[in-house]
Amino acid sequence: MKDGSCGYCMRGELLDAFGIYICDLSVSTLILFKEQSHPGRCIVAYKDHVSEFVNLTDEDRNAYFADIARAANAIHKAFKPNKINYGAYGDTGCHLHFHLVPKYKDEFEWGGVFQMNPGLKKLTDEEYEEMIQKIKENL
Repeated sequence: MKDGSCGYCMRGELLDAFGIYICDLSVSTLILFKEQSHPGRCIVAYKDHVSEFVNLTDEDRNAYFADIARAANAIHKAFKPNKINYGAYGDTGCHLHFHLVPKYKDEFEWGGVFQMNPGLKKLTDEEYEEMIQKIKENL
């Protein structure tokens, strides 16, 4: 099931406002977050427009967590963060998704909670493409 007003469901301009499609995983979509204060920050959005984990079967929930782990592993290999923070929100969007936020010692926000969209660092199209290729090579 899809929601016509949801960027994760519809992609296109709605997704382009905050992210760049990387690829489909087994039950989700991997998206590069455009704001890159945390190099390698991505979103793993579940394939259907559901709000809660309780809306998934055990099999789908396990597959979704496997997708999150696969994406996190690729981020670790590609960007070598000291830690990845995981955030699951959606009070207004109501589409199940996780933010994977690489954290680096002695850099932006180390030791604290990450800002959802600090708006500090946007990249060129070429830089985004380089990041996407690094992630894909490590999936």
